[in-house]
Amino acid sequence: MFESLTERLSGTLKSITGQAKLTEDNIKDTLREVRRALLEADVALPVVKAFVERVRERAVGQEVSRSLSPGQQFVKIVQQELEAIMGEANEALSLKSSPSVILMAGLQGAGKTTSVAKLARFLREREKKKVLVVSADVYRPAAIDQLETLANEVEVDFFPSTSAQRPVEIAQAAIKHAKIQFHDIVIVDTAGRLSVDQAMMEEIQALHGATTPDETLFVVDAMTGQDAANTAQAFHEALPLTGVILTKADGDARGGAALSVRHVTGKPIKFMGMGEKVDALEPFHPDRVASRILGMGDMLSLIEEAERSVDEDKAAKLAKKVKKGDGFDLEDFRDQLQQLKKMGGMGGLMGKLPGMGQMAEAAQSPGAEKELGKLESLINSMTPKERRKPEIINGSRKRRIAAGAGLQVPDLNRLLKQHKQMQKMMKKVGKKGGMQKMMRGMAGMGGGPGGPGMGGPGMGGPGMGGGPGGFPRR
Repeated sequence: MFESLTERLSGTLKSITGQAKLTEDNIKDTLREVRRALLEADVALPVVKAFVERVRERAVGQEVSRSLSPGQQFVKIVQQELEAIMGEANEALSLKSSPSVILMAGLQGAGKTTSVAKLARFLREREKKKVLVVSADVYRPAAIDQLETLANEVEVDFFPSTSAQRPVEIAQAAIKHAKIQFHDIVIVDTAGRLSVDQAMMEEIQALHGATTPDETLFVVDAMTGQDAANTAQAFHEALPLTGVILTKADGDARGGAALSVRHVTGKPIKFMGMGEKVDALEPFHPDRVASRILGMGDMLSLIEEAERSVDEDKAAKLAKKVKKGDGFDLEDFRDQLQQLKKMGGMGGLMGKLPGMGQMAEAAQSPGAEKELGKLESLINSMTPKERRKPEIINGSRKRRIAAGAGLQVPDLNRLLKQHKQMQKMMKKVGKKGGMQKMMRGMAGMGGGPGGPGMGGPGMGGPGMGGGPGGFPRR
């Protein structure tokens, strides 16, 4: 998300560096480029005007602090205003009732039903809540079956309903059931339409009145750009919305919806869908998103993701093994690849690292993720002994392993070369100043396309798995 906006703003903001003072003249061209970048990112025009004016007011005449260059000062102002326009800080769900009801609203195709499942999983896993989901969508074929399938996948309770029932009756019966079964939360999926219409609005208003939800969340597709803001406004006028879930944010290179929705509705974006998988839902943190937009990465989200994903026992065993000098075999390498996949793959990881820019964009390509799968397939094709002692892999073994993975011997040779480099790095970790040496080693691995570092098909390989951020815990 935000790739094109990040690229434009990064280039634009470089032009102002080196000035002794921020003045109307030396920021005029920069602001014009910022305005153009935001409009091209499909940010709503009123939002762009308000944003640029706020930045101009704060930047003109402001003395540069001793620790910052004018360019950095300007970037800081832009970052703070981006945060302000998106809502300052993450706003958590306000769930006070027992059971608490969450009503989901939005157009058809926005990802409402999938978001119900993602949110249910989020609340079950991270908030330790007992969740019941119910579909009040009696119009779309198989909508009820879809939610039942997703509920089973995310391991939450499903309240059955049929297309012959009235939506209000379905929701009321589900809430009654939740009280008897001591559920903490009921999430109600509602019917969508291809466009905003009166019948749809009247039905969801009736549902709102019958369920008195703690949260009424508007689900909107980020890829609809400015239309997202217009649709949000229509729902905002019809319903007392409490927040927004922005879906398909991973597929939106522009980011206009994220920057427009809060300003238009006055309601916070509470969650952001970052993929099709049921765990691809992140709380929306304006400060972190602003940091990503300006190419500064998002280390806090990366650390949180690592803490959830990393297998502590495996990380501790690997650290102990490396410290003892027992080496780093291909089973350890495979564990690292699996940890990387849990953290959203190469694209998800690189997008949160500061200054990765084009490399992060390359890592999000299907080719980069495919390479991770190839490496794992090759390791799985080996015998346990070959994984523990890769030095025994001779010509005939190589042909067998490659054939077993459906790949070629050169693919296996590249994997073995990557593993050898990773082994060398791991040896440095246990020594004095080991981590610094390892970091230097990683910096020298960047190679070109096809190379063993992070610059080509070997991207998922050495140096990226293990503990949070890719290193075994010590």
